[in-house]
Amino acid sequence: MTKNSQGKKTEGSLQDTTDADARLKILKKLRIIIRTAAQHSSWIDKQCGVNGAQLWVMQELQDAGELRVGELTAKLAVHQTTMSNLVDDLEKRGYVSKARSASDQRVVTVMLTKLGSATLLKAPKPARGLLPEALLQLDRQRLDELDSGLQGLLESIETLDEEFAMLPLPFTL
Repeated sequence: MTKNSQGKKTEGSLQDTTDADARLKILKKLRIIIRTAAQHSSWIDKQCGVNGAQLWVMQELQDAGELRVGELTAKLAVHQTTMSNLVDDLEKRGYVSKARSASDQRVVTVMLTKLGSATLLKAPKPARGLLPEALLQLDRQRLDELDSGLQGLLESIETLDEEFAMLPLPFTL
């Protein structure tokens, strides 16, 4: 065991392990990541009454002032339908408001309301979620290494549905 930058104990490198041990270490790390993210999302819901994906939408709106639904879709890398459902629910609950463009009625912009801003202010951090924020902490070399490793893992799985890439993790909804 080694300690990470916050002084917490973590599993060491894979250099001195057998292949079987290495696979189990990686599996354990994936479990930690997934369950920690799920726990954070559950905490968000209990603390402020919105789910993790909705809180991320609210953070993006806070940062930008207002965004089109398509822009939010791109920022969260989700399906347009998923984003529309997230925004509709937030609007019904008074956290955001929507407005159609005067020049093009097809364009809908979304803004955070006062209630949304107050909720975001008291919400647990990071508002975008643990995984997006953790990825922001990685330099380009680490990102490339992680991407390569995950791509290798994906290639070793026989049946994949690549549409899953555009769906929020189930525990964030």
